[in-house]
Amino acid sequence: MDNTAVTAKIGAVSYVLWGLLHYTAAYNIYDLAQSLPPAMAQGRLSQLSFYLAALATTAIVLAIMLNWRNDRLGFWLNAIIVGVGDIPFILFILVPGYMPWWPGILGPGFWMVGLACTAIARSRRSESRVGSLGQPG
Repeated sequence: MDNTAVTAKIGAVSYVLWGLLHYTAAYNIYDLAQSLPPAMAQGRLSQLSFYLAALATTAIVLAIMLNWRNDRLGFWLNAIIVGVGDIPFILFILVPGYMPWWPGILGPGFWMVGLACTAIARSRRSESRVGSLGQPG
């Protein structure tokens, strides 16, 4: 297995870890929602829990089906979808200090490793195709 494939697989595993971590977050938010009286706050937290679980599932499926094989579409889809999940978390939870940086940085860390590794793998694939075929991949 060449370095490009290994790098793509490390990126895919990072996205799977991101997804698993967010299943835990989704469960914790759902658990918090259940401790509240039935009202709008409970409903919104339950909705957020569902959205997190859906994002986590999407990231995991894309990582296994596409990022593992160093697919271009998989690169862009997971970069965007996981970014949509983590950028608001960074801006509205971590930066104001509602959650400590540790362990809060774990999710964005998995995202950055996944994004960096899949980007490197995509660029290496393109470079190798240009070298061997004379056209970008």
